[in-house]
Amino acid sequence: MLCGSCIRDNALVGALQRLGHEALLIPIYTPLRTDEDNVEVPRVFYGAINVYLQQRSQLFARLPAVLRHVLDRPGLLRRLPTDGAVDAARLGALALSMLQGQDGRQRLELDELTEWLRTEVRPEVIQLTNSLLLGLARSLRERLPDARIVCALQGEDLFLDDLREPWRGRVLDAMRERARDCDLYLATSDYYAGAMAELLALPRERVRTAKLGINLAGYPTRDAEPPERPFTIGYLARICHDKGAHVLLEAFRLLAAEHPPGSVRLRIAGYRAAKDRGYQKDLERRARRWGLGDAVELLGEVDRDGKLELLRSLHVFSVPTVYREPKGLPVLEAMATGVPVVQPAHGSFPEILERTGGGVLVPPDDPEALAQALGELMADGERRRELGQRGQLGVREHYAVEKVAEEALAVYREITGATQPPIVATAGCRSSAG
Repeated sequence: MLCGSCIRDNALVGALQRLGHEALLIPIYTPLRTDEDNVEVPRVFYGAINVYLQQRSQLFARLPAVLRHVLDRPGLLRRLPTDGAVDAARLGALALSMLQGQDGRQRLELDELTEWLRTEVRPEVIQLTNSLLLGLARSLRERLPDARIVCALQGEDLFLDDLREPWRGRVLDAMRERARDCDLYLATSDYYAGAMAELLALPRERVRTAKLGINLAGYPTRDAEPPERPFTIGYLARICHDKGAHVLLEAFRLLAAEHPPGSVRLRIAGYRAAKDRGYQKDLERRARRWGLGDAVELLGEVDRDGKLELLRSLHVFSVPTVYREPKGLPVLEAMATGVPVVQPAHGSFPEILERTGGGVLVPPDDPEALAQALGELMADGERRRELGQRGQLGVREHYAVEKVAEEALAVYREITGATQPPIVATAGCRSSAG
C-alpha cells in the first residue's frame, strides 16, 4: 500500500538532499511505495523473503550470500503478494525476533546492514523509521561508535494493540528494554510524544516532536471552490474501521436525509487491504440500503494525480479516525489544497488545527456531531473559504517539508555537535498499519 510513514520518510530525505546534505533512505523488508519521486537507495536490507525464511527455520540463516542477495532483489520483492503483510495477529514472533537484534533469527541481516553502513557510508546520524526496529540500535552503536542513533515514532501503538498475547506483552517488554539504546526519539506530534514516552517507559525529555513534512509540489493555490452542487465531502485514507470510514458514511446518511437527492456527494479513496474486505462490503451494503448508492463513490487507491484531482473536487474533507491518530498526513494534504477539514478532537488533530486554523473539531466517534459540523459548513460558503485559506497558509508555514527538514537538521546538529552532518535514515514497508 501507499504507506504514510514511507511517504513521510521519503519526503524528508528528499528535502535534505535538496538542501545539499548527504542523506540516504534505506529500504527495509521491501522497496518503498510512495506517490512521489522515490529517493531510496537501490538496495533492500532485511529482504522480506529472507526474513520470513529465517523466522521459519534457522537453516535459512546459513544460506550462501549469493542466494540471499538473489532473494533481496528489489524487482522480485515488488512482485510479492502483500495482502495481510502487516497483519499484527500473524507477526508476533517475527516482531519479537527483530527486537532481539543479535539474539534474534535475523542476525545475518543485521550483520550485513551494519557492515555496509560501517564500510560504505560511515554516517554521523542513523534514524530508524519506528520503534519496532529498535533491535538494530545496539549493534549499530557497537559497530559505529561515532554515530548517533535516533528513532522516529509514528504509529507503532496501533500494531501493538493488534498483537495477540503473549506476544504483545513480550514485544512491549523487548521494546522497553531496547529503548535505552537510542540517543533520542522523534515523534510525529506532541500527543504522540507523550503517549510513546509513557508506553516505552522513557523520560519525557528524551522524546521530541518532529512534525510531518509534506512535499507541496503540485498543490495549487485554491482561488475558488468547485461548483456548489453537489456539495462534495471527501475521505482519503486506508479504508478500514480504525480510520473511521463507517463514521463518515453514517454522518453522510444523516446529512443527505436533510437535503434533496443529488445535492450532496461522498467520495471515498484509499487502500483496500484483504483483511478489511468484509468491512468494505459492509460499507457498500449500507450505502445501498440507505438509498445512497448514487451519492457515494468508492474510488479505491489513487496515485498522486488521482489524489490531487480528488482533493480539488471537494468542499470539505474528513477522516474521522476512531483511534488516536499520531500523524494525520491526509488532513495536511487536504488543507494544502485549500479544503477545510472536520476531524475528531483526539490524537494529533487538535494540535494540527491549532497551528493551521484550517478546520473544525468534533467529538470522536460521533456521527451526529460530524453531520452537524458538515451541514454547518455546507450552509456557510464564506466560512468554508476562510478555513480553507487559513489551512493552506498554515500548512505552508508549519508543515512544508523544507521547513521540517531544517528543524530535523537542527536536532541532528545538536546531538552530534556538527554543523552539517551527513544523515542516514532507515525506512521501509512498516510492520504497523499506515
